[in-house]
Amino acid sequence: MMKAGFFDIDGTLINIMRQQTRITEPTRAAIRKLRAAGCKTFIASGRPKAYLDPELLEKGDFDGYVLMNGALVLYEGRVIYHQPLPKTDVKAITELCEQRGVEYILEGAEHTYLKREFRGFEAFYQSIDVDTDFFVRDYDIDDLEIGKMEFYSTEPLGGGLFTELLQWPGLTGVMDPFHKKNLELYAKDITKGSGILHALEALQIPVAESFAFGDGVNDIEMMQTVGYGIAMGNAQPQVKEIAAATVPSVDDDGVAWGIEHLILKGDA
Repeated sequence: MMKAGFFDIDGTLINIMRQQTRITEPTRAAIRKLRAAGCKTFIASGRPKAYLDPELLEKGDFDGYVLMNGALVLYEGRVIYHQPLPKTDVKAITELCEQRGVEYILEGAEHTYLKREFRGFEAFYQSIDVDTDFFVRDYDIDDLEIGKMEFYSTEPLGGGLFTELLQWPGLTGVMDPFHKKNLELYAKDITKGSGILHALEALQIPVAESFAFGDGVNDIEMMQTVGYGIAMGNAQPQVKEIAAATVPSVDDDGVAWGIEHLILKGDA
């Protein structure tokens, strides 16, 4: 059996599009069975630590976390890798946002920062059952180490700013493919895949003995990195194309099915 598993959150463990914001009991039971068999389990997400539901942190189902698309890796509560963005870039980008009326969130290793006046972002996260009380509202940007940035605009493409940011030297990102009013931005040389490699190196687990479940385009590097990539039934077509296997959708407990039929039975 493989020794390390990595799980995307949105569209894989939960489905926020259908207000399913908690891991189902069949999926949770399968993850616990996996851990009992000696497999290390990791969340692998674009989210910062502050966005993780307490159940993902407190119930003991996961040994570690690859967060902010690989900018932060935690194992058993300690940081084993952290790569912040250049402070000059963060400051220049936030100044552009202020000029263009685009809201932004700054994500650090422990805290996430949101200005009090950015009500659009606050309403967005409340709508998907993320507790907004954790946001730090008062801060000095010069004191922060930021691993990832998020942007929200009432206009598609942020009135053109998102296109500019996606061309920023050394940075890359993912835009919401539907309404195009949200953007995530992070360093071009980090991905969920690079974060996974840091985790495997720390645990001295060969890449061949790792697997991952995912559904989105930011899971592609993860699929290409692990020994066995597993796409959800609801995954984007380009994710399914490179995955070694496809399981039922998140709504049909695809992770639980995959653990039972592919990992624990040794088919992977």
